[in-house]
Amino acid sequence: MHLLQIDTIHVVARSPYLVLFSRLGEYRPSWLETLLAEGAIFETWAHEACFAPIDDYPLHRRHVDGRNHWARRHAHDMHATHRDGMDRLLAEVRERGALKSSDFEREDGADRRTGWWGWKAEKRWLEAWFVLGELMIARRDKFQRVYDLTERVLAQARFERDLGTSPSEAVMRRTFVLRAVQALGVTQARWVADYFRLGRRLKDADLDPFVEEGELVRAHVAGWDAPAYVHRQHVDLALRIARDDLRATHTSLLSPFDPVVWDRERVATMFGFDYRIECYVPAHKRRYGYYVLPILRRGALIGRLDAKAHRSDGVFEVKSLYLEHGQRLSDALTRDVARAIQSCADWHETPKVRIGKSEPREWAKSLRMECKVVR
Repeated sequence: MHLLQIDTIHVVARSPYLVLFSRLGEYRPSWLETLLAEGAIFETWAHEACFAPIDDYPLHRRHVDGRNHWARRHAHDMHATHRDGMDRLLAEVRERGALKSSDFEREDGADRRTGWWGWKAEKRWLEAWFVLGELMIARRDKFQRVYDLTERVLAQARFERDLGTSPSEAVMRRTFVLRAVQALGVTQARWVADYFRLGRRLKDADLDPFVEEGELVRAHVAGWDAPAYVHRQHVDLALRIARDDLRATHTSLLSPFDPVVWDRERVATMFGFDYRIECYVPAHKRRYGYYVLPILRRGALIGRLDAKAHRSDGVFEVKSLYLEHGQRLSDALTRDVARAIQSCADWHETPKVRIGKSEPREWAKSLRMECKVVR
């Protein structure tokens, strides 16, 4: 994937953990935190806030420094208007070592909420230095960011490249274009730039040089008017799929921030699935629910469910679930989805499943027979 998007909503497991579960099955979420603390991965602004491999640090630093991203604009404005405070904070991190925002207390009676989600000044300054590259995230403490000087984080990670020599803009863009195609599996040119947020949508002519070099292969997908592109490392897999020698067998619940559903146009074209994240939509305008998980079954997005993990009660609640129009309800489909729900519930350590309403109505009853259901 090259990127793992970070989001703090935790009605079920936070998104980066759930994205990995969808692919790996049951694993220890602490592994991700360990990788960050060991310096195998780091945090950066890419598609959005993301984890990325530490070896890619120079590429992402070049990307962040060259972008007209809202976070970078805010960071520059912050330093221009709060230079003294930010400089003092940076000196304090240098002297005291790694710090988190909770190490700083608000002044009594002070209302310092001036944007950036109402964060106190020190939190906003820490984030600004993070965006500007002076600080990195050394580790997470109960998912709270712990900030330290970039040189110390990289030294801890045994990152030995010369920070004075970063890749050119052209090298960064070339690398990210190829990696985006690789991560997407099969793609149209117009979907490539969104993966790393490279700016304007690409056209077929932009990918011609990569095809001529043999890095990408241009292909045809039935039903698409536009050409498709496959990374050279995936050509053998693509040919197996074309011969019907490779079929999807996995069923899982996806995070709303899973790369599969990042690009709304792409997911509609590839899967016939109209999806948007409704947790940011006013409640009265939601169609499916607050935190709706797409259901991936054997290579198709066949439905969605609104879920909540009640950790203290050990209950995984499926408030509602919906089968996509055109999907035929069958015993096999119900078994696959029930197993996916139960597996996700068990991994959350909320093994008792509560299933609410469904469309079609009889689907919920069938699923209840397959899961460890509580009323």
